[in-house]
Amino acid sequence: MSDVLRGRQALVTGSTGGIGLAVARRLAADGCAVVLHGLAGEAEGDAATEAIARETGSAARYLRADLSRPEEIAGLLGAAGELDILVNNAASVRHFAPVDAMPPEHWDLDVAVNLSAAFHTIRLALPGMRSRGWGRIVNMSSIYGLVGAADRIGYVVTKTGLIGMTRAVALETVRQGITCNALCPGTTLTPGIEERIAGLVAGGLDPAAATEAVLRGKQPTGRFVEAGAVADLVAFLCGPAARDVTGAAFPVDGGWSAA
Repeated sequence: MSDVLRGRQALVTGSTGGIGLAVARRLAADGCAVVLHGLAGEAEGDAATEAIARETGSAARYLRADLSRPEEIAGLLGAAGELDILVNNAASVRHFAPVDAMPPEHWDLDVAVNLSAAFHTIRLALPGMRSRGWGRIVNMSSIYGLVGAADRIGYVVTKTGLIGMTRAVALETVRQGITCNALCPGTTLTPGIEERIAGLVAGGLDPAAATEAVLRGKQPTGRFVEAGAVADLVAFLCGPAARDVTGAAFPVDGGWSAA
């Protein structure tokens, strides 16, 4: 733990689990007050914030909002208060279908949560950052923002769009003490992937073979990307050493994008 972000406040969207929770915990360990966000009930959200506060000694609270609704995003940013750090991590449920079979409502949800929500949070957070002459914005893209994939049209397009948004915001704020960067994680061990592995094990594969099957064609390291490693990179980008790092998209993918 350190005090490098003491006195700062961060909002991390989609942070009741996975990478988002790891990011919130890591920022809090550096002294940052954190606002967690999600669609979970108050009990689950409060449990996460209480654990972070207990572990790190930093202030933490939870706010619920549906990021597919601009009016709820405005309410979220209003309730969060002055933000020094904004981490756009939330993503909609992934929809798998070829483009001509993709239900329009699934496309609309992907665009709303994965891309438009980040536009709204950034436009609402920027005036305060500008007035204080300091801000850090991190957009959580994906390996699918760097490479294409079949049957994932909504996810690929929105995660690619986040990288473009990152570059545009970085150039607009480059002389204002604000940075904007994107991270592009590979496959992490999510509950959904754990279920896939468990299903393969139930079908007769040993755990190592099941993991290999799930990771085939993904990161060449042959292992999952650790959420904590992604969180460490976010913390670096928010710290003093990264003041001249802006407009970048960082792969955290075990070599996937290099293959």
